[in-house]
Amino acid sequence: MMHKDVEQARFNMIEQQIRTWEVLDARVLDLLSQVPREDFVPEQYRGLAFADLEIPIGAGQQMLSPKMEGRIVQALEISKTDRVLEIGTGSGYLTALLATLAKEVISLEIHADLSVAAQRKLQQHGIHNVNLEIADGSQGWATGAPYDVIVFTGSLPLLPVIAEQQLATNGRLFAVVGEGPAMEATMIRRVSADSFRRDVLFETALPPLENAPHPTRFEF
Repeated sequence: MMHKDVEQARFNMIEQQIRTWEVLDARVLDLLSQVPREDFVPEQYRGLAFADLEIPIGAGQQMLSPKMEGRIVQALEISKTDRVLEIGTGSGYLTALLATLAKEVISLEIHADLSVAAQRKLQQHGIHNVNLEIADGSQGWATGAPYDVIVFTGSLPLLPVIAEQQLATNGRLFAVVGEGPAMEATMIRRVSADSFRRDVLFETALPPLENAPHPTRFEF
């Protein structure tokens, strides 16, 4: 696409997909207009960079839809002093959005090739406040805890309690919890050392996080 066409497609994505899905925070909308999503999409799918779908990125993984990325960033209310833990680097695009708003992002990816590709893209765009780790984040990442923000980019049949414990006081954790077809986008806030508040933001469906914990099932 020519530059003019790309910018029109980006504008249409924001106005027709993201705004209409209740993403109205001007700071988030500006961010989505500035960070070039097309640069984080695999070359063969570049023409679909602004489409309302989950784009394959290899290793059986998918890039979140634009409206989901916008909704997540808006819900987390990230500030310039926040330390963020992202579980599932994927393409690196959501990582770039988080890093642009936060002080620091630690992002875990179980697939080494995806992590390496994301690192290259982030560096190309001058985003250097990200620490990428090749690791299984299904239980969070205690090494750098506590975090102000934790975000899981794959769904979880069951939210691991250990991940909640990695939040700082006043910290926020976003995860899509449950099993298909109906899952709940959920925000956990750590109110105090021993108190958490849980809010369901909306219903959705996401592919599961690899190695995500499952509820114990009883067999009769």
